[in-house]
Amino acid sequence: MSECTDTGKSSWPELVGMNGEEAAAIIMRENPKVTAVVVKEGTKVTMEFSCERVRVWVDKINGIVKETPHIG
Repeated sequence: MSECTDTGKSSWPELVGMNGEEAAAIIMRENPKVTAVVVKEGTKVTMEFSCERVRVWVDKINGIVKETPHIG
């Protein structure tokens, strides 16, 4: 795994249980160096690490954040 330097805030455990779109907006407001992307659980994604991306994994039905969003 790559290491990011000077990335600002890198994880958001307080967003678990929140609406995914709202969580993504909070992430990008708190750390303008990243882009938050809402992803429904079960969706296939590439595995490369990126210091500029936060995936917000959400429940398929309700769009609720299922796990702590973090840079990667």
